Amino acid sequence: MDFSAQFHDLQARVAAAATTVERAATESRAQLKQQIDQARVDVELAKKDGKEQVGEAVDRAQSKWTQLKSDVSAKMDELKTRADKRADQLDAKAAGNDADWAEMEAADAIDYASWAADNARLAVLDALDARAYATELAQSLHT
Repeated sequence: MDFSAQFHDLQARVAAAATTVERAATESRAQLKQQIDQARVDVELAKKDGKEQVGEAVDRAQSKWTQLKSDVSAKMDELKTRADKRADQLDAKAAGNDADWAEMEAADAIDYASWAADNARLAVLDALDARAYATELAQSLHT
């Protein structure tokens, strides 16, 4: 697995989301609606993209979100224990299994972060649209 490439892809997604959000902060509601529609299309395409397996990560992330929040410290303790134990391992098969597990966990974490970045962009665009709508309504009541 090429984790470096995955992190570079994630960095590009976050940068694109940041650029979209910065630009969207000054856009009209019509422009925001277009941005929201495009963000929804992007999220749906990402779910269908077999190469990144984002759809699977989304499904796992949604079902595990509550669990994830409660067991993060346990996971960190487990990772530390595995790392400490790794130094003492002499069995190549056990070490290979440990490496497979670690790679799968890393790939899932990257997929989840990618999903979160896409959905954060959509949530921010929706929030900007809601504020623009509230402002429009307030202005129409005063005129």
